Amino acid sequence: MSTSPSSTQPKMQWGLLTLLIIAVFVNYIDRGNLSVSAAKISDELNVTPAMMGQLSSAFFWTYALCQVPAGWLIQRYDVHRVFAIGYLLWSLATAFTGLATTFTTLFAFRLLLGIGESVAYPAFSKIIAKDFPENQRGKANGFIDAGSKLGPALGTLIGGLIVANYGWRSLFMILGFGALAWLPFWLRSAPKAHSIDNPKPLPVKEPTALELLSTRAVWGTFIGLFCLNYGWYFMVTWYPFYLVKQRGFTTEKMAVLGSLPFVMIAIAATIGGWLSDHLISKGYTPTLIRKSFIVTGLLSGTMIYPAGIASNDDVSFGLFLFTCFAFGLASSNHWACTQTMAGPAAASKWTGFQNGFGNFAGVAAGWVTGNIVDTTKSFDGAFLVVAAVLVLGAFSYAFIIPELKQIDWEAKA
Repeated sequence: MSTSPSSTQPKMQWGLLTLLIIAVFVNYIDRGNLSVSAAKISDELNVTPAMMGQLSSAFFWTYALCQVPAGWLIQRYDVHRVFAIGYLLWSLATAFTGLATTFTTLFAFRLLLGIGESVAYPAFSKIIAKDFPENQRGKANGFIDAGSKLGPALGTLIGGLIVANYGWRSLFMILGFGALAWLPFWLRSAPKAHSIDNPKPLPVKEPTALELLSTRAVWGTFIGLFCLNYGWYFMVTWYPFYLVKQRGFTTEKMAVLGSLPFVMIAIAATIGGWLSDHLISKGYTPTLIRKSFIVTGLLSGTMIYPAGIASNDDVSFGLFLFTCFAFGLASSNHWACTQTMAGPAAASKWTGFQNGFGNFAGVAAGWVTGNIVDTTKSFDGAFLVVAAVLVLGAFSYAFIIPELKQIDWEAKA
């Protein structure tokens, strides 16, 4: 007797996924709130664009360097509890940033924020690789990616209005202390989560760090994520500042219009995740579908350069919306590539290494952009660099990363 596909298809774990979406939403609000507050902080504490670049980079130094230890912790200990500790740490770092009175104090809290947030993506990857099958991973990653984009969107919109009316210190304290309300739900619900109608994978060998770093696909994802992140972190850390300083927007106008490109990325990420899973369910290979979405999105994302230099505000904004939609198609699929190739045994470790390498893009984007703007008094050169980096990322996903299938770590030993 045959069984219908609908009765055998694993169920999406909506409760667990909802908590992860909320967490990544908070995660990205907290890392992006510096950009929303940048103009006010700059005026109050005499922070130059180059110094603001250092503050933007500070988060990424600890965030990137702690990725490998975070992946190790999550591979060895209960993923839910490790994630809860990281969430608590980054929320408190955000709250206490509102009490900072010097550049040095701000810098220290940004470093602490990076340490706390470093557990997030290794945890997401471990959970999705373990509890979600291939034809559900695009949606799961797409929804999480949408949460990461809606965080900056809402952070820019509401955060900009809070800064305009109550000051930048209130923004950090409201966000930091308010986010702690999520923790009781996670501690009560997440540890009970388990695979639903999803057969446990056969035990496989966990690769060593050396085996990971000697794998071509791993380096392809490293380079690809670095390039993807360079464009993303440029938008998160510099776009609101660009609107105020180069376009001359008021804080209120920046808050409204500056949030819409992030909403566009979230919409595209959701569509991209659903559509890619749908096409894979129809019989197309993950290699064809996931790579096509990523490469097309990155190459289309190079329109960020004409968007940045357009003299007309309406033309510029329209091009930014197009760029962000393309970017969302790419960002909804790249983690699914890693999760498929790594498998549950290697997902958090691979993600830790990949996210560590890839997030030095935040250091680079902060430092390069700050120095370009400081030297040229314009963002034009910074937008050109972003476009060039996105082309490199498309090349990596197209030609360095091979077929998307789970690697046989036993054979590589």
